[in-house]
Amino acid sequence: MSSSKSNPAVQAVASEMLAELHAKAGCERIGLTRESFSVILCEVATKYGASSGDEARTFFLSLRVDELALARACAAGENSAWEIFLTRYREKLYLSALRIAREDSAARELADTLYADLYGTTTREGQRVSKLASYTGRGSLEGWLRTVLAQEYVNRYRRTKRLVSLDEESEEGIQFRAPDPQPVTPSDSRLARATDEVLAGLPAEDRMVLSAYYLDDRTLAEIARILGVHESTISRKLDKLAKSLRKQIVAALVKGGMSRRQAEEALEVDVRDLQVDIRRSLAQETPPSAFSEKRVEARVPEGEG
Repeated sequence: MSSSKSNPAVQAVASEMLAELHAKAGCERIGLTRESFSVILCEVATKYGASSGDEARTFFLSLRVDELALARACAAGENSAWEIFLTRYREKLYLSALRIAREDSAARELADTLYADLYGTTTREGQRVSKLASYTGRGSLEGWLRTVLAQEYVNRYRRTKRLVSLDEESEEGIQFRAPDPQPVTPSDSRLARATDEVLAGLPAEDRMVLSAYYLDDRTLAEIARILGVHESTISRKLDKLAKSLRKQIVAALVKGGMSRRQAEEALEVDVRDLQVDIRRSLAQETPPSAFSEKRVEARVPEGEG
């Protein structure tokens, strides 16, 4: 989306704050021009529903502009930005992959696959395609990367489930491909919309607990200290939230046109699938309270996986 399609009030504030934000983000050292950064700012603000000058100003100040600029410069193919990105996130990505895959070679393969998607490719039309172009600066880049990594792992896990086990081979030893399942894949926009819709309706404290636990890797004890409650209280809250969210998301999917079976299978019984959906949606965050009521429709998560 170009800045020319943005609200004039948003464009005006972006122009007014551009010098400050461009410098704060360190755009010059990673090859991101003011014009390019202005387009990015207007695109993100429009996506999240900022419509007035005050809303746009509040929104821009809430962004992690340095991480936004770095991600978008990498997506544009700037080598200087990519070098900075690898220095900051290579080890963190591997450790996150290891926590997910629980085995070194599988973790490295998972991380390497993500690197390829993040670095991007150039199409025949000359357009560069990179997952980093989906990052919006609303949450931390590290948290967003963990979300994308986890989604890729679940995508792989689901793909392997589409093959029958060796125990189901025919007498001739030929392994047949299992029939395509009815449920949608994680990329189905109905699942994304339903998840976002349910999460948007949660109380602020519940969203904070989910974000702290699933995005920031905080322990139960740390969250309990923040809220001034016992660790067991947080454990029960997370368990209750997971079960409640699953029921609400299924109900939203049925309301959106799926059969109950399709809705149930879209989430899978494996709780990891639900956790990843929570991570992906929370990574987008809720728009600032100044204009959240005006932007109630669900957002389709980017990239993510």
